[in-house]
Amino acid sequence: MSLNSSNADAGELSHSIAVYTGSFDPVTLGHLHIIERASRLFDTLVVGIGINADKKALFNPEERIELVQAISNHLPNVRVQTFDGLAVDFVRSLGASVMVRGIRPLTDIAGEFTMMMANRQLDAEIETVFLMADERFAHVSSSLLKQIAMLSEDDGHLAKFVPRPVIASLRAKLSAQAF
Repeated sequence: MSLNSSNADAGELSHSIAVYTGSFDPVTLGHLHIIERASRLFDTLVVGIGINADKKALFNPEERIELVQAISNHLPNVRVQTFDGLAVDFVRSLGASVMVRGIRPLTDIAGEFTMMMANRQLDAEIETVFLMADERFAHVSSSLLKQIAMLSEDDGHLAKFVPRPVIASLRAKLSAQAF
């Protein structure tokens, strides 16, 4: 099935296409775990990298696409692209009917529930599927990653939180910001 918007224009939404949205700034092992799990549940998984011009991102959109592609290239049914605006509009534009969200225990549930309810008001045909983060990754956040990357010289430490292809890029970005 193609990812063009002709299905969405006709009002038909596919249950075989799911969209996992987020900022992925930076992409973590927790994100990768959700991508891998969701890719087994759906014929096509689109990783939608949200662009918010009002937020200062560590990585620019092109860099985030490259990093997510690098860590998911072993999954032939995963595509990566950016979007701006509402996630439900992006999901619909792809002809998808499912939005995947990864949640960490307790820390994300209230916010994700609120977002899911708002998304249902915006587009009742888009369903949200929550995948609970594996306990190995439930505590991982971008602020934790930045702290570990800045304080630890050992790539082995950082590799417990981010995929190896991301480590050098993360260290380079954080070093550049320090100056």
